[in-house]
Amino acid sequence: MMLNMKVAVYWGCKISTSQYSYELSLREVARKLGVELVDIEGASCCGDPIKGLTDLAATYLSARNMALAGVKGSKNLLVPCNRCHLQLSLAKEKMKREGIYSKVNSLLRRENLLFNEKLRLWHPVDFLHGYIGLDKIGSMVKRNLKGVRVAVHPGCGLIRPSKIGRVDESENPKKVDEILKVIGVETIDYPGKLDCCGAMLMYLNRDAALTLAGEKLKAVQDLEVDCLVDTCPNCHEMLDFNQSSASELTGEKISLPVVYLTQLIGFALGIEEGKLGFQLNRSPTEKLLKINFKRVLDGKVKG
Repeated sequence: MMLNMKVAVYWGCKISTSQYSYELSLREVARKLGVELVDIEGASCCGDPIKGLTDLAATYLSARNMALAGVKGSKNLLVPCNRCHLQLSLAKEKMKREGIYSKVNSLLRRENLLFNEKLRLWHPVDFLHGYIGLDKIGSMVKRNLKGVRVAVHPGCGLIRPSKIGRVDESENPKKVDEILKVIGVETIDYPGKLDCCGAMLMYLNRDAALTLAGEKLKAVQDLEVDCLVDTCPNCHEMLDFNQSSASELTGEKISLPVVYLTQLIGFALGIEEGKLGFQLNRSPTEKLLKINFKRVLDGKVKG
């Protein structure tokens, strides 16, 4: 049974300007599951890049985006970027303080906006896992991916800091693994699963950032998995887009397919790979599709 529901979505800066495969695959998967994603009109940066300079302005920007989501009465806001989701979550906590609440709302009133503290923030991981539900996703699988082995990179913003309540457990995140399990994918645990991708260091020390990315990619590649699955545009930029640079800097030969969770789900749901943006990934996804998924593409399709 289709859900036939509308959910407001806040894309943030990076997804809309460079990580097109994430937007494409999330829109396609949502549509397949009966969810219409409604873009926020007039949305701006989440505020994260300036919080080190002025926390009040960063909180205001986050609160403004959440206020815009509530203009048409939306009770839920989907935030696909780990970094944006964290910033909006932090702002929501700060808005519980009377002083911050009053200052920010006085600014919002200039645009006839009002912060809605009841707005529920969702990341695609907990939205798919908890709101849509594993049973629903499993019932719609069209391509049997049994035998496909992957490693998961949750990303720091998805699980930390736990004190404000994050999408998954900080020490033992498993929601992505459980989603993958219902589409037939086997996930491989590994020691560096919680290690940072290096994205937050890119503007301070590019070599250090790429070294972190390269070391993680090499460790995952040594597991001989079919691909690495991530859920964040910043992580994806490091592990997919910058993979060749990380390989060159570390001196390691790295050729590992890196895909978004939504791309893999969409493939399992029977959506054409072109509509999921596989061709926009910089890592060797053709190896994943033409070799590792050959038995699926050759016609071994589930019901």
